[in-house]
Amino acid sequence: MIIKDVTVVTADEQNPVVKDAAITIKGNIIEGITQGGNIPSDEHVIEGNGRIAMPGMLNCHTHVGMTLFRGYADDMPLMEWLRDKIWPLEDKLTYDIVYCASLLGILEMIKAGVTSFADMYFFMDATAKAAAESGVRASLARGLQGPDEHSDERLEENVRLYNEWNGAGDGRISVMFGPHAVYTCSREYLEKVANVAYKLHAGVHMHLSETRQEVEGCIREHGISPIRLAYEAGLMQNRMIAAHCVYPQEDDIEIMKDNDVRVAYNPVSNMKLGSGFCPASMYIKEGIKLGFGTDGAASNNNLSVMKDMQFAALTEKGRLEDPSVMSAHTALYTATAGGAAALGMNDVGALRPGMKADIVLLDIDGPHARPMYDPVSHIVYSAKDSDVDTVIIDGKVVMEHKDIKTIDAEKLYYEVERLVKEIEDR
Repeated sequence: MIIKDVTVVTADEQNPVVKDAAITIKGNIIEGITQGGNIPSDEHVIEGNGRIAMPGMLNCHTHVGMTLFRGYADDMPLMEWLRDKIWPLEDKLTYDIVYCASLLGILEMIKAGVTSFADMYFFMDATAKAAAESGVRASLARGLQGPDEHSDERLEENVRLYNEWNGAGDGRISVMFGPHAVYTCSREYLEKVANVAYKLHAGVHMHLSETRQEVEGCIREHGISPIRLAYEAGLMQNRMIAAHCVYPQEDDIEIMKDNDVRVAYNPVSNMKLGSGFCPASMYIKEGIKLGFGTDGAASNNNLSVMKDMQFAALTEKGRLEDPSVMSAHTALYTATAGGAAALGMNDVGALRPGMKADIVLLDIDGPHARPMYDPVSHIVYSAKDSDVDTVIIDGKVVMEHKDIKTIDAEKLYYEVERLVKEIEDR
């Protein structure tokens, strides 16, 4: 496969932009990026027509099973939102509902140029099935809470998910363990999860230090911060992706650096829930791996990494009163190569020979694309989800000229409406 006549935004710091280029793909690997030259007639050629080719974006923290809750409970603080609205509704969910919601979320992400996502929820075998069928990359974790009468059962589900799905989908699917948060898991249960994950050499995906209330409650109960509690419970023995990390305490940064904890920064969800502002620039300065996450559609209303990338860049400038922080290049790197590093996916996130072919083509034929002095700046500050024209994942075209190839969208929309009514009637 060859993509010709494109401007390649590589997310590679050594050679960030290559104009008038052709990308050669062999199997699922990028074989070369060259300027000009003759195109062999026997190749499958995708006409770039002056479009921008960029790496697929990574959503480092979401809950696609919650997609059917979009707009259900807006304008509420986190704990009230969870306790009074979300948790009671989740009791009504089934495998079929989560499968349908997962497909809807994956469809939305593909159409927004997201090629990989990290998810924590339940009925995760349904999400795994949706990911396998749709062609997307996914890092999946069963959400865990306890102790209660079902806590051991949940942990067994996560083990089963790991045994059945880790490495599935031609290697596109990986499995982690998902202790929900310090306020839904006892210290003893966190230690139990850590031991099981360690024995399987599996990573951990967890909400940490999302709100002041969480941090203050943890200090009051345990005498230490949520990040230190996670460390002392053993959850950082393997790779950890920590969602939010809005309120790190005095020695938390050193703990995170020493244990290579990666942060999933969720700017839109944090702002919508009134949770505060993650110190993203500090994490980057300290060398902590950082990627963007949308959180679920119930607390963001979109699963657009492009939107979160734009909000993050602008928020940091306003928060710190410094227009030079979270530059366009830094924001794009965080959405692509930075997110891949955060999720431990070292063969995606950048366009260069030897990397997996996860590629997004942006249509730049619109008034908001003119003039274009810097393609990177355009992607971060001007581009829209609707600019996404073609998406290639693992060397396979999953969307071409906005036509999704792996999901029957019309059938899915019908199922969504039917299932939402079913939830309302329960």
